Amino acid sequence: MKRPAILALALLGSLALASCGNRAELKPKATASLPVAPAGAKATPSPTDLLKPPVQTRPARSDDLIESTNQRRSDTFDLPPR
Repeated sequence: MKRPAILALALLGSLALASCGNRAELKPKATASLPVAPAGAKATPSPTDLLKPPVQTRPARSDDLIESTNQRRSDTFDLPPR
């Protein structure tokens, strides 16, 4: 008796959570103001500028090829285990 009630409650809760997503464009409230300009910035950033991820979060791909094929010198401390 308890198991179907718990399953129904969990299903209802998951449906409620799934339906609360917002698909409209993000805008600040009419009464709220945008954050102040950061130190050193010339202007206050717009909402689209604030939502744009900085370059550091998406680094460029690095395809560094081996440019030299010099042999490594021997390591006298690279000994096999006893």
